Amino acid sequence: MNKSGFVSIIGRPNAGKSTLLNRLVGSKVAIVADKPQTTRAAIQGVLTLDGAQIVFVDTPGIHKPDTTFNRRMMDTVRKALEDRDLLLYLVDATLPFQPAEEQALELIGKTAAPVLLLLNKVDAVKEKAQLLPLIERYSAMGRFEEIFPISALRSVGLEELKSAIVKRLPEGPQYFPDDYLTDQPERYLAAELIREKILHLTRQEVPHSVAVLVDKFEETPRITNIAATVYVERVGQKAIVIGAKGSMLKRVGTSARLEMESLFGRKIFLELFVKVQPGWRENPEFLNAIDWRSMAGLEEN
Repeated sequence: MNKSGFVSIIGRPNAGKSTLLNRLVGSKVAIVADKPQTTRAAIQGVLTLDGAQIVFVDTPGIHKPDTTFNRRMMDTVRKALEDRDLLLYLVDATLPFQPAEEQALELIGKTAAPVLLLLNKVDAVKEKAQLLPLIERYSAMGRFEEIFPISALRSVGLEELKSAIVKRLPEGPQYFPDDYLTDQPERYLAAELIREKILHLTRQEVPHSVAVLVDKFEETPRITNIAATVYVERVGQKAIVIGAKGSMLKRVGTSARLEMESLFGRKIFLELFVKVQPGWRENPEFLNAIDWRSMAGLEEN
């Protein structure tokens, strides 16, 4: 008997959804940063076990959309709630119950899929008794089948979580080969790794205003040549990303290149450029260009 199913990971921004996906799958398929809305698209990660295959879908953090780009992200979240076998609702256990969680829980309440509540970052909670009021509050607000205290960062409680997920999956086929990890093309993952390094290395007002588009992705027997453009909305942000005498852009490029070489398993030559694209978050044509599905099409051609 084989079990398989689709499981969406949802929650508010910065709850640790992408870290959880990477830990569950056992490989980095989603970038991670301590910035809200680091995840901008639905990212698939596949875990193949003996007798079961779980197709996880990481989603953008649930928030009130104030731009065309943010509305697209929330559309992504809603689609990730449709036709799912199970939902994992992730919350930051180090924070008290936030009023904004009510909006997220209302969204979940409109679905028929069973929901597991995951209290993440419990390794950072010194007094475990503090979790009890939080559990009671969430239990009163949602229809959770089971509650799991976990630490995605430290891989605490994840084996128990995997078992609980498999137990709830229906019988079904193995959708993907054993070595399949994600639906993202390398071209998109390269762009995301560059953006991740910018988020880590620049602490100023840059994160929401940064987009990365890979202009060239050419594979040869010895090396993969990648050229990418970093887009920001204002001239001041361009100066931050480039840094004094290009120092910041060089740090971003070196860090991204090394991780690409580790993930892709080959040498990378990476060129980075920075351009100002005012108001790109309200530009549908630009948003289509940075969508990973567009990049998948480029790879196939």
